[in-house]
Amino acid sequence: MLGRRWSAPIDGGRLWRDGQPVLGPSKTWRGVVSGALACSLFAWITGIGVVFGLAFGVLGLTGDVISSFIKRRAGLASSARAVGLDQIPEALLPMILAWPWLGLSWFTVVVVVVLFTLANILLSPLLYRLGIRHQPH
Repeated sequence: MLGRRWSAPIDGGRLWRDGQPVLGPSKTWRGVVSGALACSLFAWITGIGVVFGLAFGVLGLTGDVISSFIKRRAGLASSARAVGLDQIPEALLPMILAWPWLGLSWFTVVVVVVLFTLANILLSPLLYRLGIRHQPH
C-alpha cells in the first residue's frame, strides 16, 4: 500500500559496538507509526480513549524494540525466534499501563501476558502457513 514509504529501519541501519545491528531491518518507522495509530483507533472505537490507546500501542512497540535489541546483543538474527523474549516485554509493558488506568488486578495483568505469549507461540505458525505472517514465529 505504501511501497517503500516510511520503511526505513528505526536504527537507520547502524551497528552497535558489538558489530551487530542495533535493532535490525524489520523494526521500521512505518511499523511504529501504524501500530501506535491502529491501537489508538481501536481504543477510540471501544471507548477506552485515544490517549490510552496511543500510549498502550507505543509501550507494546517499545517492548518489541527492547526484545530486538536484546536479541541482537545475543547474536540472534533479525526475526529469529526467542520464546518468551519475543512475547513478554511486548505484552507486559502496555499491561503495566493498563493495570492502573483500567483498574485491573495484577492477576489479570499476568493472565493477559501469559495468554498473549501462548497465543503468539501457538498461532504464529498457523498464520505463517496461511500467508498472513512472513515468519513462522
